Amino acid sequence: MTYTETLDFLYGKLPMFTRIGEAALKKDLHNTIALCAELGNPQDKFKTIHVAGTNGKGSTSHMLAAILQQAGYKTGLYTSPHLKDFRERIRINGNMVPESFVTDFVAGQQQAIENIQPSFFEVTVAMAFDYFAKEQVDVAVIEVGLGGRLDSTNIIHPDLSVITNISLDHTNILGNKLEDIAYEKAGIIKEHVPAIVGEKESPSADVFIQKAAAVSAPLEFASDIIQVEQAQLVSGNLEMIISSGGRLLFEGLQLDLTGNYQLKNIRTVLLAVLKLRTLGYQINDAALYQALRSVKALTGLQGRWQTLGEKPTMICDTGHNVAGIKEVMQNIRDTRFNHLHMVIGMVKDKDISAVLSLLPKDAQYYFTQPALERALPATELKAQAEEAGLMGAAFENVHDALASAKARAAVDDLIFIGGSNFTVAEVL
Repeated sequence: MTYTETLDFLYGKLPMFTRIGEAALKKDLHNTIALCAELGNPQDKFKTIHVAGTNGKGSTSHMLAAILQQAGYKTGLYTSPHLKDFRERIRINGNMVPESFVTDFVAGQQQAIENIQPSFFEVTVAMAFDYFAKEQVDVAVIEVGLGGRLDSTNIIHPDLSVITNISLDHTNILGNKLEDIAYEKAGIIKEHVPAIVGEKESPSADVFIQKAAAVSAPLEFASDIIQVEQAQLVSGNLEMIISSGGRLLFEGLQLDLTGNYQLKNIRTVLLAVLKLRTLGYQINDAALYQALRSVKALTGLQGRWQTLGEKPTMICDTGHNVAGIKEVMQNIRDTRFNHLHMVIGMVKDKDISAVLSLLPKDAQYYFTQPALERALPATELKAQAEEAGLMGAAFENVHDALASAKARAAVDDLIFIGGSNFTVAEVL
């Protein structure tokens, strides 16, 4: 198969969560274990750092990968979903996996795929592990896809487990209580492996404490240890002063990811770096400072409070659940503009009523639908939004919605695009 035919096979023939939702999920690790056994268990041939969480795990994974890369480590990075190119999921030192590896891997594993009947995600996880092993990476940052305990990535034995935070998302799969979701995320905590949790919040904190104690895993909460004393925008970067217990740790630390929510993620990242140093990783301050100033350039991260244009200002963000939208709304409140235009598209297998209730009623809305089976039809989104007091027009595709927003917005207005990863992906 050509590369295009290979992608058509992966997208069309294998169960894919981003396309069909929960029906694509396998409720155990059997398929991933079987696939990786066929490959000689590549996941055991390099060091790993495992990252889970409801929000922030993508940004955290990219920051950690950038830091390790800048420190001189050959660094793998596995994330999901991709926004523009399938190969975004699998990178080494910021470079995407070659098309030839993707086609060769799928061709070579045709018999195993036929026998095991894995999902799209299970195949991509195995592909990433195989690529990292063949390229002999020093370490790979592995982002959980969904949950943790039963996620396909959870066959690794990492040097460090990181959980960013817990909030309600994918409740039809992970449970509708914070304790239930925390239980699934805590599933990545391994015996005797240090674990870091970004935010210490009740009742999820107790779940993490109990799981860590059960497997004798040292546990620390970043929110207890790392403080951001000051943060301001300087030359397009978020500049911070960082302390711990009243002691200055980092001064003038700049991050090229400028969303306010990164102030939470940076605490998690910095505590992870401090822990990695105790485990023997050589990460000096110069590498740390340089990496955080250049996360996007080093790793290719997109879609996190990303400015796409000016006059009018046009910004996209992948935040899509209650916690993520709250952070987006804080960023919008901190942005100067005259009128607000919201291009919003969502998926249909989530309860969006709580999200809609957080959106501003004084904005002009352009309701749309990304091009996938899970998309909530724009007309249905518009109807639900109107019940929440949000007014606007429905558009059959993201392109038309954005074109209308651009046509109506004045130079001093703000156009925001979001509601779903897939809406942002189509704009990018």
